[in-house]
This record gives sequence, C-alpha cells and structure tokens, in this order.
Amino acid sequence: AVCGTRPGSLTTIRRIYHPHPPHYHHQQPHHHHHHHQAAAMEDTEESKDVYPEEVEPCKVAVLGAGSYGTAMAYVATHNGHKVTIYARDEKVVKSINEKHINPKRFKDQKLPDLISASTDMATVLKDAGVVIHAVPAQHTPEFLAKHAKLFTKGVPLVSTSKGIHVATHRLMSEAIPEALGERAKEIPLVYLSGPSFAKEMMKGHPMAVIVAASELKQAKLVQKILSSLRFRCYASEDVVGVEVGGALKNPLAIGAGMARGLGFGQSTIAGLVTRGCREMRQLALALGGKAETLAGLSGVGDLMLTCFSSLSRNNRCGMMLAEGKTVEEAFEAIGEVVEGVPTAREVVLLAEKYKLELPLFRAVDAILSGKVKPDKALGMIMGRNLKMEHFH
Repeated sequence: AVCGTRPGSLTTIRRIYHPHPPHYHHQQPHHHHHHHQAAAMEDTEESKDVYPEEVEPCKVAVLGAGSYGTAMAYVATHNGHKVTIYARDEKVVKSINEKHINPKRFKDQKLPDLISASTDMATVLKDAGVVIHAVPAQHTPEFLAKHAKLFTKGVPLVSTSKGIHVATHRLMSEAIPEALGERAKEIPLVYLSGPSFAKEMMKGHPMAVIVAASELKQAKLVQKILSSLRFRCYASEDVVGVEVGGALKNPLAIGAGMARGLGFGQSTIAGLVTRGCREMRQLALALGGKAETLAGLSGVGDLMLTCFSSLSRNNRCGMMLAEGKTVEEAFEAIGEVVEGVPTAREVVLLAEKYKLELPLFRAVDAILSGKVKPDKALGMIMGRNLKMEHFH
C-alpha cells in the first residue's frame, strides 16, 4: 500500500501542457562568464521540480465528507489513487458509492469512479498509504481519540483542520498528538494548509499548498503522493508557523467581511491583510514558529484568498454581522462551520498570555463577543498611537 514512484511516465501529460517539452540539460557549457554556468545549474535544478514524478497509485483514506474532505478526495484522484471517504451519514455513503455524488456538498458534480465511501472507519483505513483528516477543528481531538487504535503504524496522518481547539486552548499540532495518546509516536503527523477553496479544487483549478511535518521526510512523502499538475505541494518543517497561518487567517477574514459589509473597498482590506499578517507573525514567533513562514502560502497566501473572496465562509460571516445579523443567524445562513468565530477568542487569550497587542484580532473578538459594534471597532484600530512600520 505504500506509494512508490514510477519516474518518466508523465510524457503524455507533459505534451498536453507543453507541446515542446523544455530541455532539461544545457548541452553547451558557457565559457565566457562564471555566473552563466551558475545560472545553468540553477536552471537544471529548477527543471527537476517542474513536473511531479509519477506516483505509484495507492489507497488514500479521507476522514470527513464535508466540502474540504470531498475536495481533497477529488484532488487525490489526479494521480490515480483510489480514495475511500469516511462519513457518518449512511445516505451520503450510499449516494457516493451508487451515484458518485455527495448529496450534501457539490451535489451537481459527479465524483470520479476512483472515490468510494464507508461508515466503517476500519474499512476506510485498511491498506491506506496516507490518511487525510478533514474533520472540523473543534471536533478533531475527540474524533481522533475515539479512533486512535485503528490507525496504522507508520502511515502519515495529514490534518487539514484549521483552528485553535477551544476546550484545550491548543493549536491542532498540539491537540492532535495529545488526542492520539501513545499512538502519536507511531503515526507521522503532517499538516496541510494554504490558499485552497474546496469549490475551486473541485473545478480542477491549479493551486499551491504547503505540507509541514516536524520530520521533513514525512512532509516530502505526502508532497510526492498528493502533488499533481493542478495541486502543487511545498514541504516545510515549520509546523507551528504553518498552523498559525492556517488558524489565524479565519478571524481576520471575518474582519475583512465586516469591512466589506460596512461598504469599505479593497484599500481597507489590503491594509487589514498586511497588518493582520504582521500580527500573525508576532504570534507565530511567540509560539516558536518562524516569521518567514507567514510570508508564504499558509500566511499571506491563505489570508489574501479568504480576505478578498466572498466565497470564504468566514468572510461571508463578517459581512452578515456588519449588516446586523447575529452570529447564530450568520451560522444558520452559511450552513457550515465558521472556524474563525471560536478562534478569535483563543487568539486574544494567547495575546494576553504572551503580552502581545494584536489590535486587529482584539477588535474582531470584541465584535464577535458583542462588546462593540463593527463600525465602532474601526476607532479601536485606527485611533491608536501612531507608529513606525516593523516586520514583526
């Protein structure tokens, strides 16, 4: 079941994308300038990276049949992997298996035949080469603790859950190992984040994400299994930085939605994204992550996507609040989990703990907890003492 690679079998795909495949090696060495030679070497290095190696298809298990779980299952089939989705609802399972349609998510789109589903966790996990966890953050620890015994030793568990667990005040990268208990030592944990809307994944739009693991080889294994010409994975060792980016962009997207709901334009949101990213960097550093990670896909990348797009649930939630709806009414209208609401409170608790100012996060939390109205929160942010711009 472990995925191997079959190099060199992507020629047909290469031809579709590049009628004239690029030349991989520079035949004539340059004699006149040393820097040309260096450039040629760099070019060759880069070209190794242009196409993912063909991966030996294996079984991929996806836990959760929500939007993101369904989209991850779809993306995994690009490499010919067979995918089994775990879902609690028997109607969903029956529909995926018989009609190849998830009746609750993307019901207008037929899923590839490579995707099947089951309500039995053991069946889903059996012989899987990688397990993708797509259960909402607040239910994640309980879900994993319940099924901890069933995971296979040595098979990577890739978490796509973004948020801070409210009951334990922990990032997923702390909450997950704790939930797995003794099994955490045997199960390689990998965290996937980055700008990737489920709806756009289902349309096959090209996108880039990041996979992080404390042991880089595990991130690279997942990178190899999941990367395709439409879904490019970058590897990282900075689990904390990637997790902070994934979790903290949600409350900021609520803030961006509020700005939009109050009738403000892109200049306001661009300022919010830039300053919000600084606040994320400050918290990442306090928690032991790297500031530069937040300048990448899981920080700036994800933040831009969720703050500038009205497809984002968190963004839509913010808009509704600015228009006078309550948090409950916004949840009801969106119909799916809005991770940014519980996360906002948790960020403020962390700001207190590490003595950080984080004015944008504090303003979003003040609105969500009903302390101030969205239009008044603007004064909290814009009326502070004037300062220099610092990176972190």
